[in-house]
Amino acid sequence: MARSPSGDTEVQTSRDPSSNHGGWKTFPFMIATLLGLSIASFGWVMNLVVFLIKEFNIKSIAATQISNIVNGCVSMLPVVAAILADSFFGNIPVISVSAFVSLLGILLLTLITSLDYLRPPPCQTGSSLCQSPSKLQLGILYAALALVIIGSAGTRFTLASAGANQYEKPKDQGRFFNWYFLTLYSGAITGATAIVYTQENASWKLGFGLCAVANLISFIVFVSGKRFYKHDKPMGSPFTNLIRVVVAATAKRKVVISSSKEDYYHGKTSAAMPSTSFRFFNRAALKTEDDSVNKIWRLCSVQEVEDFKAVFRVLPLLLAIIFVSTPMVMQTSLIILQALVTDRGLGPHFKIPAGSLQVIVIITACIVIVMNNFLVYPMYQKLTHKPLTPLQKVGIGHVFIILSMAISAVVETKRLKTVNNGHTMSVLWLVPPLVIVGIGETFQFPANIELFYREFPESLSSTATSLTSVVIGISFYLSTALITLIQRTTKWLPNDINHGRVDNVYWVLVIVGVLNFGYFLVCAWFYRYRNPKDDDQEQDPKDVTT
Repeated sequence: MARSPSGDTEVQTSRDPSSNHGGWKTFPFMIATLLGLSIASFGWVMNLVVFLIKEFNIKSIAATQISNIVNGCVSMLPVVAAILADSFFGNIPVISVSAFVSLLGILLLTLITSLDYLRPPPCQTGSSLCQSPSKLQLGILYAALALVIIGSAGTRFTLASAGANQYEKPKDQGRFFNWYFLTLYSGAITGATAIVYTQENASWKLGFGLCAVANLISFIVFVSGKRFYKHDKPMGSPFTNLIRVVVAATAKRKVVISSSKEDYYHGKTSAAMPSTSFRFFNRAALKTEDDSVNKIWRLCSVQEVEDFKAVFRVLPLLLAIIFVSTPMVMQTSLIILQALVTDRGLGPHFKIPAGSLQVIVIITACIVIVMNNFLVYPMYQKLTHKPLTPLQKVGIGHVFIILSMAISAVVETKRLKTVNNGHTMSVLWLVPPLVIVGIGETFQFPANIELFYREFPESLSSTATSLTSVVIGISFYLSTALITLIQRTTKWLPNDINHGRVDNVYWVLVIVGVLNFGYFLVCAWFYRYRNPKDDDQEQDPKDVTT
């Protein structure tokens, strides 16, 4: 697919044009690989805190801190893998190596649970007589965690880019992203239920062993499909070109911008005028007497200027997406606190684990993704004769997430009244806001990846898909900071939330969400898609607010 930026600049692609590679025949390989790796990844990470406490005698707070660091790394490091894929190696080799590294890490975890001398002696949780792990035992544990973190970071979102690269039409790429998230969530559900249940009720060795089997099958499936894949050629560091545009434009800031396309350097692309948006940066491609092709920090091609503008144009939207993701992450922590002080019994013999409530979000997302693919999106296109744009989907996600926070506030107010009356509220009251936020995620996350992938230059395709993971990572840190701020400045979040006002916290998130949504609408109104045509249908950028 040849992307064209704003204006008439023609963009060359590095993708293999051969009809014998890529397309839907690669879909089973990509999806099967993602499913197995997701089961393996979520299988070890979802129960990590319990594993550290029960098997390594690590105190609960320290175990939680280790888990937070691990989750932060898993969320932030995909951008490193994406840069390596875009700049040096390509997606397919990075995924292959990362899947193998992940397998080594899970095998090491399985070995740790199989050999007693790799763990401290077992003892009763919370006992002061528990023996701490030795430096050797901790070293092997951290080595295993490092391997599985690297493996997860190198595959999860790089697979999204590699899969989308197999298709030429944006419509097909959008469908793939929806199936990508459906498969990711399905793997998460399996890991968070079947694998965790096996670890808790059978043995840790069997649980990690099942993760290793899923990882091994994924690795074999992915490698066996390599002959069908469309391989992207790494194009060198794209970030150097982005920096060159800023340096060159700044160096020639006093030069008068020309209206003749012959005055601009076009490199290997056909001659065309740079777009009129962010005209200051057009100077980077403007030829002067002091410029030559060899002076790469003085002269950039029109193509490189348009690539920079594409990234620069998305930054305001990225900020809005970060601020809508932060309440979602905060809700994850607050819901668990609420669940711990509710009646979680279902019948006389079963009690819902507080941490398992998040599965409701994932199950809802899976159901709604299928409904969107086969009902909502086709019906909308049939009625309006044009598909929903990525920004429209993101906007819909914003609305559902704000609604979820408002419902959570109402539910918490009711729970506090129930507590004051001497009763305990059922945990089932927490289900509606989780269902609503699951619907919001369904519109939000796939559309984020679709937007970044389509709008970023070809050389940054993997980096584009990894941005959603980076957003989640940043949101984790922002939510932690916001909770700390609320604890220091108010009495809303005491250790016993029955004496706090968690409902006020949710109302603050609603207000922040509404303000952020207004900011998003302004950004969306002025946004101009880099590729103005989608599936041969003209799209008005201002349709994002309808």
